[in-house]
Amino acid sequence: MEENKQIIYLNKAGESWITDRFRHEWYEHNKNTTRYLKRSNIIWIISPWTWNKLNKKKLKLTKTVCTIHHIDETKLDVNYIKDFENRDQFVDIYHVPSSKTKKQLIKITSKPIVQIPFWVDSKKFYEIKEKNILRSKYGFKENDYIVGSFQRDTEGHDLKSPKLSKGPDLFINNLIKLKKSKNNLKVLISGYRRQYVIEALKNLKIEYTYFEKPNIKVLNELYNCLDLYIVASRVEGGPMAVLECATTKTPIISTDVGIASQILHPSSIYDLDQFENALPNIDHAFNQSKNFVISNGMKPFNKMMNSLYES
Repeated sequence: MEENKQIIYLNKAGESWITDRFRHEWYEHNKNTTRYLKRSNIIWIISPWTWNKLNKKKLKLTKTVCTIHHIDETKLDVNYIKDFENRDQFVDIYHVPSSKTKKQLIKITSKPIVQIPFWVDSKKFYEIKEKNILRSKYGFKENDYIVGSFQRDTEGHDLKSPKLSKGPDLFINNLIKLKKSKNNLKVLISGYRRQYVIEALKNLKIEYTYFEKPNIKVLNELYNCLDLYIVASRVEGGPMAVLECATTKTPIISTDVGIASQILHPSSIYDLDQFENALPNIDHAFNQSKNFVISNGMKPFNKMMNSLYES
């Protein structure tokens, strides 16, 4: 190990979670990294649910950052607290993407907390001008009103129970309201475990197109097909869809979760009973997203790592 140089290791999620994309992008754009735990002098637990796979002796001897993406207070049971406390003893500093998560985390740890939204790669997520050609490519008509949702819906391996923190029930309620004014409503969904929403769409006789695991190129094209993206979550750390919509200039409205209020115009944030009043503001979101493209968005993370290394 080189002296006087930070060498950062990021742990894996290994479940096609977005944290593995963050991990890949960090390694791609930063030289002060290693893919070998034993060579590191800073450990970044970016996937906290797999922290137990890390060597505990190494954790104890190494400066450690832990990202807490969000906290679902309905799941703060004895097992969650026990696992949190077991991990907390190894953590020097916490990172959270949103101020909402920071307010929650303060209640259960005395360790320092740094709030920084994640970055977005604007070379992967960008506006495509030829909308009609793109929509035709994916089987949509020019006058279709396409609503998108790219996330997970159900709990773990239970494909019937909705993951209420993600608000799939609220998403369906919003579609029911939209259907009254949009006869040409189509729904475009992607992500694992969308069974709850798919069954609801079938019952409501709403046409949908489903991509379980689109690659980044396809995902960018799917964003560019949309007339509206709806975030209906009750709890979020991001979601990254907010930044990805912003950089692709996709109209988006969202509940007041995660980083939504940092990126979106206040008119684009809706209360659960006022969905109809929400209005996308593409220009505002796009301008805000410039602060988080990789060239800018990784800087505060490097500052955090430097501060930890030098402490």
